[in-house]
Amino acid sequence: MKKYNLMDWPTFIVSLITLILVVVPLILFQEASAEIIMSLNDFVTNQLGTTYLAIGLVVFIYCLYLAFGKYGGVKLGQTDDKPEFNTLSWAAMLFCAGIGSSILYWGIIEWAYYYDSPPFHIAPRSEEAINYAASYGIFHWGPIAWSIYVLPALPIAYAMFVKKQNIIRISHACRPLLGRYTDTWLGKIIDVLFIFGLLGGAGTTLGLATPMIAEGVSAITGVNSEALWLRILILLLSTMIFAISSYTGIKKGIKKLSDINIWLTFILLAFVFIVGPTVFIMETTLSSIGLIFRDFFKMATWLEPFGGYNDIEETGFPQSWTVFYWAWWLVYSPFVGLFIARISRGITIKEVILGTIIYGTLGCTLFFGILGNFGLWLELSGTFSVTEVLQNQSGPAAIMSILSQLPMSNIVIIIFVLTALIYLATTFDSGSYILAGATQTKVEDEPYRLNRLFWAFALSFIPLTLLIISGNDSLTLLQTASIVSGVPLIFIFIILMVSFMRTLSTDRIKLEERSRLLKERERKTLSIRYAKDDRWWE
Repeated sequence: MKKYNLMDWPTFIVSLITLILVVVPLILFQEASAEIIMSLNDFVTNQLGTTYLAIGLVVFIYCLYLAFGKYGGVKLGQTDDKPEFNTLSWAAMLFCAGIGSSILYWGIIEWAYYYDSPPFHIAPRSEEAINYAASYGIFHWGPIAWSIYVLPALPIAYAMFVKKQNIIRISHACRPLLGRYTDTWLGKIIDVLFIFGLLGGAGTTLGLATPMIAEGVSAITGVNSEALWLRILILLLSTMIFAISSYTGIKKGIKKLSDINIWLTFILLAFVFIVGPTVFIMETTLSSIGLIFRDFFKMATWLEPFGGYNDIEETGFPQSWTVFYWAWWLVYSPFVGLFIARISRGITIKEVILGTIIYGTLGCTLFFGILGNFGLWLELSGTFSVTEVLQNQSGPAAIMSILSQLPMSNIVIIIFVLTALIYLATTFDSGSYILAGATQTKVEDEPYRLNRLFWAFALSFIPLTLLIISGNDSLTLLQTASIVSGVPLIFIFIILMVSFMRTLSTDRIKLEERSRLLKERERKTLSIRYAKDDRWWE
């Protein structure tokens, strides 16, 4: 029991109390809670839209500056440290942690919303609307999203592997700016906000994934997808998977689960690409990438400022989509960033930044490009009306209808459901791992197993309780509450950026000396090797 003295009990206990204080009113006072949360959500999306879009651009530019600046070559570890994981496993783990099963939901049908309600006051269902419908999803899940994810990884990885401080807490990354206040109530508040945001974000992912998986099971077995017992069973099954994975640790559990998921994803995407409209998929995806390059800053800054004036329609598109997404990425960023930090020993700052942005964006582009454009082709060719199902039924029903148009659709749906279930598990086993680390004063190799197991069940307990007591509407409220809870993270991100630059600037001389010694050692090693190679006669 002596080792549990390293538990950060104040953060642990305050986090639980905060969660109880939030969840109990959602259960007991549903209507009043809904009204308050929706009012706060309207305030966040309408009044803070400029702030969210600005922080997204600033973080993106900041990350590129670090990657290509004088600190990009700094290795996150000692000079002789080798990468802990190979490139494929590293990319698989960060991707699975970062996107979860939500990519399977939005990757297939997000285009349909833009098709009927496009941005920039474009006429619905016009050729221009189709172009943006195929592109906007890739933009929302692209470079800015992954920049927001990677930012918290950098100061934590630097502290862990360069300075040898075994602490996985977001407040610790703010120490260069907060100083001694990091160990006071201010640091505790930062950690509690991070934990609450992640647990709220869990409701967003579960709120999307559970009905989608249930619809898939219904398509295969004929069971009613609305049945409460089915949705509870799905939550319990996913909880068991990621609890076991989290309990066994990164190398034995999380890594293997992520590797399995990536191969299932490749199989699913390759099948749709080959049997679907291959030429249409390639042409539309390439055109979408070109459109994003052309309009990147326009899409990143548009807030419909003239909507409602001078007979100009106010659609609310940027608030409903771009602002919402940036807020969602912010909520998840501390957890994903800390997980990326944990798996990035032995690689440079530049490799972490560019690897996260490139692999993350590329992976999401494949989902939207293949699955999304297959659905778009069904709509445009008149083969099947996706938008009609979406309007008259639901998102999950539309997803299964799209998959049902493929050859061997039952097998495809089984693979899809299994992939969604494992994606859900890989997100939450990574989350429980980081939450366990965030509630310890120190992490020796890995957080305590029982602590990891506790947070694995805590991540699903709240959504499960709300689902049983209040139904699906409560999960929608939890999604909205998580977005509201992400507002303080804007200020935390500013602190992180300033703190990390101050750390690098302070350590500049040490880092330059370390780099010089490494180059000298490599030069001597090469000289010795070349000298041996030249003695060909021996």
